[in-house]
Amino acid sequence: MTLGFEIIARDGRARAGRLITRRGPVPTPVFMPVATQGAVKAMSPRDVREVGGAMVLANTYHLLLRPGVEVVRELGGLHRFMGWDGPILTDSGGFQVYSLAPLRRIEEEGVIFRSHLDGALVSLTPEEAIAAQQALGSDIMMVLDECPPAGAPRGYLLEALRRDERWARRAIKVWDRASGAGLMGIIQGGVDLELRAMSVELICALGLDGYALGGLSVGEPKQKMWEVIEATVQLLPQDKPVYLMGVGAPEDLVKAVGLGVDMFDCVLPTRMARTGTLLTSTGRINIKNARYARDERPVEMGCGCYTCRNFSRAYLRHLFMSRELLAYTLNTIHNLHYILGLMAGLRRAIEEGNYQAFARDVLESLAQGGAEADQGGWDA
Repeated sequence: MTLGFEIIARDGRARAGRLITRRGPVPTPVFMPVATQGAVKAMSPRDVREVGGAMVLANTYHLLLRPGVEVVRELGGLHRFMGWDGPILTDSGGFQVYSLAPLRRIEEEGVIFRSHLDGALVSLTPEEAIAAQQALGSDIMMVLDECPPAGAPRGYLLEALRRDERWARRAIKVWDRASGAGLMGIIQGGVDLELRAMSVELICALGLDGYALGGLSVGEPKQKMWEVIEATVQLLPQDKPVYLMGVGAPEDLVKAVGLGVDMFDCVLPTRMARTGTLLTSTGRINIKNARYARDERPVEMGCGCYTCRNFSRAYLRHLFMSRELLAYTLNTIHNLHYILGLMAGLRRAIEEGNYQAFARDVLESLAQGGAEADQGGWDA
């Protein structure tokens, strides 16, 4: 067995299920904290577990450069290396084809990067991407693809998605199924629904363990993103997990779950924590604001995270303004606790047949509190 998937309950298009990985089950819908270089920034593995993390995401490209996948393999694999015993999903490096566009060249054979660290040339072919992920010990691997930029011409998108299919076929040939690691394909096509449908047909014909929606949240209009998600999810196999890559705003998670998405990752909660933005059920607050200098309240009343149980907004502001490293840890604990708690709430609501009411309450609370939170949060 590689990657299994069970659907436990449905409520409309929303579904609660379970990913069956070689390192145990993961309840879905699931949000994966991002551990790009083998660590969730400012968090220990124990912290991630305590806030409810079940699975994390690491990045093949970055680990290939530093410390090198052979170093990780020799030291027992990524799980042992980073002290994390839960499942790990690894991105193939396809997002870096987009994010490091000035430093790469795409060829039929693969992608040639000029390292952002030292300028050295780095080759990443479909086969090398799988070999690297297998050396790391990934539980769920992604095929190498190209994430085109928003607004790319139709001809460019068509050429890219056809190449993606050829690359995926090459990846499958070197996939060691006996290891138990799963392999997921990626659907591209920009915001062109016809091209998305073509990508679904090409990639799903390969019989992979699940399918990701790539190339979204890269600058396209938000309404177009929702149109693509809604249309594409309905074309995908209903017995396989659906993964929306790079989307993590609370309101977006709620809406995407309602459209049938099972898996998410995003740097948003951790990156916001490091810039002083804290997520709450009534919107975002900027802890740098002077209004919090004597605020004895926790970030959010009733929140059970370690940060809210023990520290005031005033203390968190002090830490952040003083550039104390503890600020990043405490802020990240809260933000991930909030996001992972939201996912747990969505799972319960689906199992209870109450998704619509739960989603409405969450979205209304975020919308009603957002104006006040933003007004008070961005003027310092």
